[in-house]
Amino acid sequence: MAAGALPLLSMPEPDLGVLAWVSLVPVVLLVRPSVTMREAGLRGWLAGVGFLAGTQYWVAPNLLWFFPLVVGVLALLWAGWGVLVWDALRAPLTGRRAAAAAVAVPAGWVLVEAVRSWQWLGGPWPLLGTTQWQHPGVLGLAALGGVWLVSFAIVASNVGVALCVVGGAAARVVGAVTVAVAVASGPLWSACRPAAPPSDVATLALVQPGIVHGDMLAFEEQLSRGIRAPVDLIVWGESSVDADPVSDPALGARLSALATATGADLLVNVDAPARKAGAISKTSVLIDDHGVHDTYRKTRLVPFGEYVPFRDQLGWLSHVTSAAAQNRQPGDRLVVMNARGLSVGPLISFEETFPDMARTQARAGADLLVYQTSTATFQGSWAPAQLASFGALRAAESGRPVVAAALTGESAAFDARGHLLGSMPADEHGVLLVEVPIHADDTLYDRLGNYVPGICAAVVAGYVAGAVVRRRTSPPGAEKPAGTGTPARPIDRGDHR
Repeated sequence: MAAGALPLLSMPEPDLGVLAWVSLVPVVLLVRPSVTMREAGLRGWLAGVGFLAGTQYWVAPNLLWFFPLVVGVLALLWAGWGVLVWDALRAPLTGRRAAAAAVAVPAGWVLVEAVRSWQWLGGPWPLLGTTQWQHPGVLGLAALGGVWLVSFAIVASNVGVALCVVGGAAARVVGAVTVAVAVASGPLWSACRPAAPPSDVATLALVQPGIVHGDMLAFEEQLSRGIRAPVDLIVWGESSVDADPVSDPALGARLSALATATGADLLVNVDAPARKAGAISKTSVLIDDHGVHDTYRKTRLVPFGEYVPFRDQLGWLSHVTSAAAQNRQPGDRLVVMNARGLSVGPLISFEETFPDMARTQARAGADLLVYQTSTATFQGSWAPAQLASFGALRAAESGRPVVAAALTGESAAFDARGHLLGSMPADEHGVLLVEVPIHADDTLYDRLGNYVPGICAAVVAGYVAGAVVRRRTSPPGAEKPAGTGTPARPIDRGDHR
């Protein structure tokens, strides 16, 4: 199950996005025959442990022995989903109950994903919907309801297959229809959408220096000066500059001279104290030939990676794990920058995983979403490819093209519907030149936001309420799962003459 949870960007074979449509079937079939609610919850919890450990194994070296503890606690969210699967799919599985399961079980999964996505729980990293980054047709669902609707469709397909395996005639019909609708709805919607109109094209240069043992800034300058084609914007990755160009005039002049020499604005990223006495922060800085033009300070920080909550009480974690030794200072607002007429919505690394942030930038007027990332700590793992693949979802959701420049990791660019325009694998360094159609297409998700998790919460609440009423009004033993009744006493065939 976990192996099909999230995709590799630089390794397109096998297509894990296709496997995702059936990857949960074994889990559903293992949870369904649980004898008790407690057993179903335990099996659901074990499924959550496998899912989280398999998709985020790369943080284990940083969390050390805290990793199994964190995974075990977060996986408790899946215990409730396991109980939901057990109740919805248990015998007798009529057509009506199968239809309810086809809606309630996917809704329960999406509700788990939504809760799991809170920043303080680590953010929305392992979402089933991200497996579809290679399939822009399926990503049409993201334009309608965000990554949540894509996840819903995937789980619905898995439930439909399970119904075809264990259900009676009516349940199998429901299962077959569920699979057909879940799999076909995205491509059909995408096929019916009007083609994107002709648009202006911006040429962007994404500078990816990789791991440098020496003067990083000099190497980034060298790569930028080596760009021969005219470009509109040069983007450096996260933490590409280790001093604040506002408080360091010499550095500011050096970067401004680079912008003048290349004929393009320069978007760098500073990981340093803001001004001379300010707290350390991660800041996107737009520089033109006149100096610093605009700045954006990262608003959503990685728990423990960039700050330690309740540091006075938990600061000791910095001594036994890779938790941040010093808290970064978060910003308080998003910013849309004007880069020579191009409206750019900058966001930084971890923020690429949050659908609502891209939506906010789109609604604020951004025509292009630019992410600055770095996964140096996790080089050689699945993390760089996972982070890069989020760009396709953010593009499809917001109706805006997305580019992500990685200091270390994988740089990538997607058009406004999630088609991959270009990428550079994590083990390479250089400059990725991409021509990006600047086409802003407001989507239903732009207008309505995260309404799908709200609907899913209402569905689950309604199902739970109905289940409670059903148990209170049903005769004793009327809905016991098959095989759980009191066994019949054996017939005594002895000789009683």
